[in-house]
Amino acid sequence: MDDIFWRLLPWSSLGLILVLLLRRPACRLFGASPAFLLWLLPIAFCALPWLPSERLVAVLPPLRVVPDGASLLAARMPMPLLGLGLGSLWLAGVAACLLRLSTHYVHIRMTSKHLAQPLPDLGNFAPARVRIADIGPAVLWAPRPLLLLPEDFLTRFDANERACVLRHELTHLRRGDAWWSLFAELVFSLLWFHPLAWIALPRFRLDQELACDERSLRDAPEQRAHYAHALLHSAGVSFAPAITPWLTHPQLKERLRMIQQVAFGVSRRRLGYLVIGLVMSGSAMIAQAAAQHAPQGATADAQFNIKHAPAYPQEAIANKEQGIVMLDVVVDTQGHPKTIHYDATHSTTTSTDLIKAASDAAAQWRFFPAMRNGQAIESATRVPVQFDLSETPDTPSSSNS
Repeated sequence: MDDIFWRLLPWSSLGLILVLLLRRPACRLFGASPAFLLWLLPIAFCALPWLPSERLVAVLPPLRVVPDGASLLAARMPMPLLGLGLGSLWLAGVAACLLRLSTHYVHIRMTSKHLAQPLPDLGNFAPARVRIADIGPAVLWAPRPLLLLPEDFLTRFDANERACVLRHELTHLRRGDAWWSLFAELVFSLLWFHPLAWIALPRFRLDQELACDERSLRDAPEQRAHYAHALLHSAGVSFAPAITPWLTHPQLKERLRMIQQVAFGVSRRRLGYLVIGLVMSGSAMIAQAAAQHAPQGATADAQFNIKHAPAYPQEAIANKEQGIVMLDVVVDTQGHPKTIHYDATHSTTTSTDLIKAASDAAAQWRFFPAMRNGQAIESATRVPVQFDLSETPDTPSSSNS
């Protein structure tokens, strides 16, 4: 699981970088709705490692073997221990983010109340799915998304403004924005440590609101002034991660600017969808082509393999034999070595003792096989095993081990 996560991390980062660079120009050229599609780029990029690849051979970092087992463990254990520590920290952060999200969701569901009187402008939306809450206006994801309204909704907004707010929130529901917001929160929980995630999440929310504003105003362009007044009267609406709010403070300036600009025509928006679709597919193709030149294939389960590291043969120590034994390992779909071959071309030693010690250890190792179309496939990896006599039991590092 963690191997898949770290494999996807650079691709998701690349997708986020492209979105953050392209979102503003795309919005200015084609409108908010086409520009919002750019947020599919990180998802598309995360699919790239599962696409077919012709190069399925990876070269792993060298495994260093010294004469005594103690110094071998001292040389090899920091990385697994570091990985274990970072993994625990990451999981703790994920758990904290999910706990925060769940707490807000439960609080809103428990404190919200049913609507006391029916509201106009709801269309076919069921009144039972409207709640009065201490936050809002907003949309809450649920088994069926709910519309949240503040207790002072009828007094804070006049009739025209209420119609604008309700039209906006119902547009969110038709677009499925409540579920997209939940998906964004879950992704953020996984990437809580990533600086780009902190930058991207508020911009995702802003782009989502701009696209919803644009769609709402296309249905009622004559309501632009009322729409702007409703936004101004909403300053101070609180925000919780479990909702898609009508407004958060940083969005006000951008949304008022969008309302004032001339609406794009149908042909311009269609051109925008086409151009952005081409940009996304072209970016994915370029990234996939670049990936073909990167080493791919099976990767080692380092924490398991360290328990089965080679022992330095006593005869090789006596004969002062050292050097790199390069092993070509074919890994089956379960992550077990299928074949192990000594690669004389890339090795620096021909010692039969060292070759046998490395090969016997490799037969017990475990690997993460390469993936294609989401399925594990038979793949290959090249493992350098470095036998080094420069450290002996008499050296300080060995005695401290």
